[in-house]
Amino acid sequence: MIGRLHGTLLEKTPPFLLVDVNGVGYEVEVPMSTFYNLPATGEKVVLLTHFVVREDAQLLYGFATDRERATFRQLLKVNGIGAKSALGILSGMSAEDLAEAIALQEAALLVRIPGIGKKTAERLLLELKGKLGFEPSAPALLAGGDARPVGSDVLNALLALGYNEREALAAVKQLPAGLAVSEGIRQALKSLSKV
Repeated sequence: MIGRLHGTLLEKTPPFLLVDVNGVGYEVEVPMSTFYNLPATGEKVVLLTHFVVREDAQLLYGFATDRERATFRQLLKVNGIGAKSALGILSGMSAEDLAEAIALQEAALLVRIPGIGKKTAERLLLELKGKLGFEPSAPALLAGGDARPVGSDVLNALLALGYNEREALAAVKQLPAGLAVSEGIRQALKSLSKV
């Protein structure tokens, strides 16, 4: 198994790379999140890899971080998600944002990724819950005694107000635990206005 490549980046043609490691050129397919952070052609590059051997092909997938590779491997375990779909998901959303969307059970964020429909998004939410290493802030107690994360409601409110996903997720991450939804929205808007 090939777990890591350290060599010279010869070619970059999204989503493929050609990496020279001591005279051997490895063709590696990477998500766009990794592609955007690559050095210039001719410079040294280090990629963590996932090697797949199939009956008709041997494929090598590369990642900039261990978190990306671990997320890719978790995505492959989801029924109906293959390597191409997993790369598409990581190209449309960072591993951290995906983990947060899964933890907050936000199918709407996943459906925005090209190639991910409502059923696939719901399957991802179900099968990846608790497996990507992100836990939302402590749940707030709602009237009636139900506990559920307010982050999801605050996130939806920010998206409805026109903030993009990245800004909204960053604002929700900064909220302290135990806030009411209205207070969470107020504090999130306050932090977004300072940016």
